[in-house]
Parts: sequence; C-alpha cells; structure tokens
Amino acid sequence: MFKSFYHFLMKYRHPEPKDAISVFANEAFLDHSFPKTSEDYHELSTYLELNGHYLESMTIFDEAWELYLVSES
Repeated sequence: MFKSFYHFLMKYRHPEPKDAISVFANEAFLDHSFPKTSEDYHELSTYLELNGHYLESMTIFDEAWELYLVSES
C-alpha cells in the first residue's frame, strides 16, 4: 500500500525552501483542508486546481507526483 501523497510530500518541508517542491510542501502543511490521506492523482489535482492558490503552477504538483510514484514503486 502506498503512503499518502501528503505523507510523502512532508519530507520536502524545509524552514528555508530552496526549490518549488519545498515551497509546495510548506504550504500544503499549512493547508488544513489538504486531502492528507489521498493517494489519488485526480482527487489531489482537482483539489489543488480549486484550492491551491499557493501553487505557482500545477507543473510543480506534477513533478512532485512523479517523484512520489518513483519512491513508492
């Protein structure tokens, strides 16, 4: 079973983010409505398209998603 995407993303949290994925992780941590248990790309992308005002681009999510798939395979 995969760990949730949120759980994966939290390893990128950093007090002084140096890249877009770290910024994403920090902001997702602060987003109390983020679907923390989801492993579903479509659920997460829909949520972020509607509520992810902190994402500069959905490309950042796609890059993080690819890293998630690689780490969980």
